[in-house]
Amino acid sequence: MNLELSEEQEAVRQLAKDFVAREIAPHVVEWDRAENVDKSIVKKLGSLGFLGLTVPEEYGGSGGDHLAYCLVTEELGRGDSSVRGIVSVSLGLVAKTIAAWGDEAQKRHWLPKLTAGEAIGCFGLTEPGTGSDAGNLTTKAVRDGDSYVINGSKMFITNGTWADVVLLFARTDDTPGHKGISAFLLPTDTPGLSRRTIHGKLGLRGQATAEVVLEGVRAPASTLMGPQGKGFSIAMSALAKGRMSVAAGCVGIAQAALDAAVGYAGEREQFGKSIASYQLVQELISDIAVDVDAARLLTWRVADLVDRGKPFVTAASKAKLFASEAAVRAANNALQVFGGYGYIDEYPVGKLLRDARVMTLYEGTSQIQKLIIGRALTGVSAF
Repeated sequence: MNLELSEEQEAVRQLAKDFVAREIAPHVVEWDRAENVDKSIVKKLGSLGFLGLTVPEEYGGSGGDHLAYCLVTEELGRGDSSVRGIVSVSLGLVAKTIAAWGDEAQKRHWLPKLTAGEAIGCFGLTEPGTGSDAGNLTTKAVRDGDSYVINGSKMFITNGTWADVVLLFARTDDTPGHKGISAFLLPTDTPGLSRRTIHGKLGLRGQATAEVVLEGVRAPASTLMGPQGKGFSIAMSALAKGRMSVAAGCVGIAQAALDAAVGYAGEREQFGKSIASYQLVQELISDIAVDVDAARLLTWRVADLVDRGKPFVTAASKAKLFASEAAVRAANNALQVFGGYGYIDEYPVGKLLRDARVMTLYEGTSQIQKLIIGRALTGVSAF
């Protein structure tokens, strides 16, 4: 087993580090306070190929393996999780899913735009009444001639107000549960589709999070992606790889917490010496360091399994579960090292803690990950 990165992977990681230092780090506090990331960041991400990683070059992608994708996602998470979410959703949940499930026309139309940052995608699964229970979503798409008429609403949609296309999941027949769900690639300028920005979030404040409402939306049959009734399978396959991306972003948060804690402990003096010399501070820092390494290795294992075509769903849930909880611990420990200064936003650790907290909730809560892992180990259905 060789855990060393290749020269190409190291180069991609360094490219992402430089991008974060130049384009993200100087603006993090401003974006967080304004609850708005500068949208120009999207085309900058596209120009460097970050929005096309693992997508075939014939469709405008930049190719590469999933470990390189995780390295970039980690660095973006280290810089600002609100920016990381743009990539994780538009590329990880939407573009990759189009590449896997879309027909040739859908691939040719959407992938070059998404990978270049000329268009943004969002993932329309969660509803006001169905979060973890996605199989019982209520948005309906009724066939009417050569179109579907869609009514319903989606909640907590990342990139929602920025997106040019929504990968939308709706019920196309009255079959109960997940078997009646289908997937659509719906342009967001379709008449009847409206969006509302969600403000006042605890974390990920700069991210464009929205409620999406569909009232009599007429979607041509050509917007159906994959076979009718296979939408739930499409959604779950997207989320399985998406959990790898979330885990990588959480590694970035934990690494940022470690860097901040080590730096501050070396500078801050109490009782005549730096606080880094006190054993209880060293304990806090060492706990963060162990969480960083463990979360990173779990995430890299998922990327390796995906690249080798091996089963990865359970490994992805393990990585997402551990890394998200580890990011919360790491940020909380870093805040403790900072003391009172950690509680104001002139210092980075408060934002890290706020951003980390939602990672245990979206793309499958920690409890859902435990159910997935337990089901895989015991062979007993969790639902």
